[in-house]
Amino acid sequence: MPGKSDSLLVGLSMGTTKTTMIVAERNPRYPDSVHVIGFGNAPSKGISKGIIVSLQDARQSVMKAFQEAQSITGISPKRLNSVIVAFNAMDVQSEATHGMVTLGGRDSKAVETGDLNRVIDRARDNLALRSNMYSLHMIPTSYELDGRPIDEPLNMNGNQLDMWLQTVAVPMTYVQNVVNCVQTSGLEVKGLVLKPLASSLGAVYEEEMRAGCISICVGGGTTGIVCYRGGRAYRVMSIPIGGDHIRSDIATVLHIPFGEAEHLKKRIFTTPPEDLRREGIDADLATQAIVARVEELFGEYVRNALAEATPQHFPGGIILSGGVSDTPGIEMMLEDILQMPVRKAVEPVYKMPPGLDNASYVSAAGILRYQILTENDPYLFMESDQLLPGLSKDSEKRKRQEEQRGERKKREEQYEPEDDEEVFYGPEDDYGDDDEDYEDDEEAGRENVGEFLRNLKDRFKKLF
Repeated sequence: MPGKSDSLLVGLSMGTTKTTMIVAERNPRYPDSVHVIGFGNAPSKGISKGIIVSLQDARQSVMKAFQEAQSITGISPKRLNSVIVAFNAMDVQSEATHGMVTLGGRDSKAVETGDLNRVIDRARDNLALRSNMYSLHMIPTSYELDGRPIDEPLNMNGNQLDMWLQTVAVPMTYVQNVVNCVQTSGLEVKGLVLKPLASSLGAVYEEEMRAGCISICVGGGTTGIVCYRGGRAYRVMSIPIGGDHIRSDIATVLHIPFGEAEHLKKRIFTTPPEDLRREGIDADLATQAIVARVEELFGEYVRNALAEATPQHFPGGIILSGGVSDTPGIEMMLEDILQMPVRKAVEPVYKMPPGLDNASYVSAAGILRYQILTENDPYLFMESDQLLPGLSKDSEKRKRQEEQRGERKKREEQYEPEDDEEVFYGPEDDYGDDDEDYEDDEEAGRENVGEFLRNLKDRFKKLF
């Protein structure tokens, strides 16, 4: 991450529907706030369900967004070419591990940066990622000092420090393709952030994070979920269903091209039904298809992902964002399914230029906030220590750290305690297993239309 001396913040959000570059400058009077001075938008090409499927097409979208941002701001390309990139992944592994270190023997000792690094290494030693996974984010979710819960351990005195670490990992190939795409577009990848996390940071206020809340962002190809507790993100998920599936459903039931279905999806709730009928459009059929898909997303996928979530755990409720959140009645549907209060993020947490001041651009704003937060607290969203050619500038240092970690683990495996020796075991992980596979449901929109609508007729009547 760059230092605070850098006056510009540049983010690149690579979504299924659009690719957005956002440019902001720091406010010298208020270091935690930013002033957005420009942006660039381009339709996303070569990206399907959040994943790059054509490097050449995706590269063109990145270059077009970059050129538009440069034209609007008038800033030289050289000053804009270092970016934080937000991207999606179909397969997200979110794992919680525990680490413990002693500080000063019998005498208490103030927690130093080195102690924090040691306890992080301990927690990482207990991490078991699936093969070919890249640990994108490491998020400390809670600390204990001598068995007492604390918020920030640095400089506090104690004898034993415990930490629970949430590691968010994605397939290595996804990361490599994103970095390759951006770098071959002539830009430097300064950092990476998973899009569900960026979207949550762009939509959720600090008091909601501290109270405990759930961010749900329904984008073009995916739905991102992030759970917050005590001001920290402790669970990150991604479901491969979004607005493109609604478009596909409309195209199927009305027998129209995808382009027309996308246009209809955006205007169906803002155009009087009689006007649509005069155009030969069955508005009732299209509306029912939209409601059916949204209800499936929330009633099956999201509810299953949040099976253990209760209003008591999340007093801050649900914060809903993304382009699909503009669907009328969607908040009522989500409240009814999850039995939790829902707030729609009508605009990002930062003031945005006209045209970007809506829920569709929360991830762009979230990239800016991510950079500000990580500069203020480098232990809030730590970047991975793994090596990724072309991304890490401290590769030799990181390599030595990995070697030291491996040597220490070998020594510990060789050590066997005596039968009467007391061995400390940390508390069990109670965050659950997020290793759930979500299969794409693209074929659902192609099933028998009559049966598809009959099953949802009664629910639709109740909603509207």
